Amino acid sequence: MSRVEQLRKLAAASPADPLAHYGLGLEYIQLEHWDDAVAAFDAAIAIDADYSAAYYHLARAFIAQGNPQEAGTALTRGVAVATAQGDMKTVGEMQELKASLA
Repeated sequence: MSRVEQLRKLAAASPADPLAHYGLGLEYIQLEHWDDAVAAFDAAIAIDADYSAAYYHLARAFIAQGNPQEAGTALTRGVAVATAQGDMKTVGEMQELKASLA
């Protein structure tokens, strides 16, 4: 069984676990399966809207799809979440990625 199959199985077995969907999204990014990555990160965020790292990687997937406007929206939301959590490292990473869109 491939790694993505294992992660899909984990996400299906634990549908309320944002980390399972986040991990699946990261694997899809590695495989350059952008639509699947977007869906996985969206699922993680739907479960836990405060999962700041998911916004960053969601934006990366949107950029890879050629969708910078959606990436910018994800980054704006992610910066707000990370700022509220005091996660300044993630804020900085997201601001840097957003600046690269301009």
